[in-house]
Amino acid sequence: MSFALEDLPYAYDALGPYMSAETLEYHHDKHHLAYVTNGNNLLEGSGLEGKSLEEIVKESYGTNAGLFNNAGQHYNHLHFWKWMKPNGGGALPGALAKKIDEDLGGFDKFRADFINAGVTQFGSGWAWLAVKDGKLVVMKTPNGENPLVHGATPILGCDVWEHSYYIDYRNARPKYLEAFVDNLVNWEYVEELFNKAV
Repeated sequence: MSFALEDLPYAYDALGPYMSAETLEYHHDKHHLAYVTNGNNLLEGSGLEGKSLEEIVKESYGTNAGLFNNAGQHYNHLHFWKWMKPNGGGALPGALAKKIDEDLGGFDKFRADFINAGVTQFGSGWAWLAVKDGKLVVMKTPNGENPLVHGATPILGCDVWEHSYYIDYRNARPKYLEAFVDNLVNWEYVEELFNKAV
């Protein structure tokens, strides 16, 4: 398997005013492309060629830092673009809403905990909603790490690397996370991943 940069599922200006065309152009066309290019170079001769992206992420964790960083970030970003949509946010699909009530104490508590995970992730990293042992959990990870390497399946993630928000929000990471949850999340895609995970 080799890594490939997919087109964004919407126009560069489709997520405004919450995420600008300039942010998407830099983030997708430069940052994500670099993970793809570097990942392909590091995959060669790694012994992991021909494995799925998930397997490459899990098997390179702790053994091949360079490959892991780029493969992890490629995996994270493939989903990140799909975790957002124009006119996102809003009401959650029923089964997912019920599970958030059961496992996380309701949507408002989930929202606060997810935003807090992103705000308190020191330096670069991600905030996550994941399925672990059949239950929903909120997690945070540094750099390109994701829940796959901690025995969980990510169903929603928000990139809190500075390049994800600095053009639009400068140092106001909490405002970016609020805008992400309230106005950008593609809950249908989250539900699709949730159904596969459970």
